[in-house]
Amino acid sequence: MAKQIFVLSSRRLLLLNHRGGGPGHLGEQLAGSAQQQQQLRVVSSWNKLCQQLGVGSAGRRFKSAAPPLGVETLDPCQLEDLPIEVINRKKDKLDLTFEDHSAAFKSKTTWEVLRALMVFQVCGIHVVVDNNEKLMKFGQTVLGKKLFGLLMKQTFYGQFVAGEDTVRIAPVIDRMRSFGVKSILDYSVEEDITQEEAEEREMDSCVSHASIEEEEANIAGMSAKGDKEFAVISKGDEEIQRYQPHKEFGDRRVGVTGARTFFYQGEATCERNTDIFLKCIETVATTTHTTGFAAIKLTALGRPQLLLQLSEVIARAHQYHQEVTGVKGPVIEGNTDPGTFEQGLKEAGVEVEKPAVQNWLDNMTYDKQGLINMFDWGGLLDINVLLQDMFKVPNLQTGRMEPLISALTDEEEEQFKNMLRRMHTVFQRAKELDIRVMVDAEQTYFQPAISRLTLEMMKKYNTEKAIVFNTYQCYLKEAHRNLVDDLEQANRQDFFFGAKLVRGAYMEQERSRAESLMYADPINENFEATSLMYHKCLNECMYRIKEMMRQGETKEKRVGIMVASHNEDTIRFAIKMMDELNIKPEDKVICFGQLLGMCDQLSFPLGQAGYSVYKYVPYGPVNEVLPYLSRRAHENKGILVKLNKEKKLLRRELKDRLLSGRIMHKPEGEYIPI
Repeated sequence: MAKQIFVLSSRRLLLLNHRGGGPGHLGEQLAGSAQQQQQLRVVSSWNKLCQQLGVGSAGRRFKSAAPPLGVETLDPCQLEDLPIEVINRKKDKLDLTFEDHSAAFKSKTTWEVLRALMVFQVCGIHVVVDNNEKLMKFGQTVLGKKLFGLLMKQTFYGQFVAGEDTVRIAPVIDRMRSFGVKSILDYSVEEDITQEEAEEREMDSCVSHASIEEEEANIAGMSAKGDKEFAVISKGDEEIQRYQPHKEFGDRRVGVTGARTFFYQGEATCERNTDIFLKCIETVATTTHTTGFAAIKLTALGRPQLLLQLSEVIARAHQYHQEVTGVKGPVIEGNTDPGTFEQGLKEAGVEVEKPAVQNWLDNMTYDKQGLINMFDWGGLLDINVLLQDMFKVPNLQTGRMEPLISALTDEEEEQFKNMLRRMHTVFQRAKELDIRVMVDAEQTYFQPAISRLTLEMMKKYNTEKAIVFNTYQCYLKEAHRNLVDDLEQANRQDFFFGAKLVRGAYMEQERSRAESLMYADPINENFEATSLMYHKCLNECMYRIKEMMRQGETKEKRVGIMVASHNEDTIRFAIKMMDELNIKPEDKVICFGQLLGMCDQLSFPLGQAGYSVYKYVPYGPVNEVLPYLSRRAHENKGILVKLNKEKKLLRRELKDRLLSGRIMHKPEGEYIPI
């Protein structure tokens, strides 16, 4: 206790000496200033001091996955450890009908309420939304970029984007925080290119330059000459055709309104993207006082062909495991005894006594329950290991050790090392600054590789708390299975697990691609099935959280979940489950998330009722975030029922302010986010 008092006092002295002008006086744009760097050094030094003293950054011992609130508010894991101001913090009663317009919009000025109503009215005009890209380009041409930018700041940009740089977003973040809502930052600049350019870039970056002869070689005794041929030979459910590039679907933006798309333009561009992510993490540390998240995409950090090939390796590994053991599905589900696996190889005619085969068997990942992975995926973290050396298995026809991955050139091997190095750089910086990073989900042909790499990064960086979070798209038929497998691996390999649950952003595109390439549709049949899947995944996580709490301090809070949803029924379901299982907001294992400028009737009442809530906060120069604004317009067009409710509440709030004489309402929050 004395040590905790000393740490808390030391922190207050550090803040008094180094806070300077506060978050409103940070450096210029992404580059930051000397003052911003000084704040980052204070945050980093503070975390190191706490580690040396054996306590958390909030003045307590490390013992939970719950991320700390950082340099200005405490993050204890037990109610009795909470400071008095947090215990007695202001909390409102939550209206689960989400009809309380005052709770939804009291953080807004009257102009902001009026602007929101106007923007949502326009989003309901189909002809405007369908042609919004042309209209914005026309506006730029007629008004000029400067005048057009001023107009957008007062309308669509002002509604959905926090500001142009780290200086201008700080007041938005601070005001939301004072009303109980925290921030997920994303630098949302997107390149505006034509469909033809997108298709050309995608095909250039997704096709290997390895020789045709190498590509057509048999892979581990299973033919790789044709994707359909592999599917027939393996008699599996997966079809490798999914993991091949196709120009018809080269523009990954088509049909996607809820996600940003990166196209590969070379290693230099990936380095610039890495710098942007690093600066975003630093911005989170200095503007949110380490309570926020940063969001990244792996397709921004490397050549997408490598993700395709890694995803293909995972599918082939499932098939190889099935050939040897007769057990379908992911390796971890089979709980195969290594001895049984070895016996299966013998029965296939493989001479398991050979040193190379024995060495491979010895390096498989397993525990007392059985195999976890056929490969030591942790070896991926070693940038000196070649992919073709790592993913070798005994050929089931010849017994020779052969690569399960299709051929890679030396340059492509180097590009994969670069991707891994960039991932390490991002997550290492996040860990130093005590910032959580969400890895966004992408298309199903990339996602197996993305999830596998993210899980390995969790294993490395989530040793004391959840720094790395993976994303699970619940519109996928395999969502619950994938989630359970990853939860199981985290439990068996003893690392903290962080997950964001979303419905998904690529439905139209995924269905069209599956139909065209003749593989099974990965998407749930309808909206109701997706909602059931979402609730099933959430239910799985919550019961595991409760079970870990029962096991005591060694296990409690090793799972952290973000319920990222604009759906009222899902929010109500989550709150009901929290009540039934006695999971409190103060436990900091369940949080909620919505987009800035959307569904404020969910976010702000939740935050003001004491729940942990985040807004996804985009920022960037006006004329460079137009693609993001275009997607927001399309997304709002697609959720007219929700939009009608929000417009109704906005009208009520305006009427109430008019009748009560509060037209000049100045938002002043008194809430402390948990």
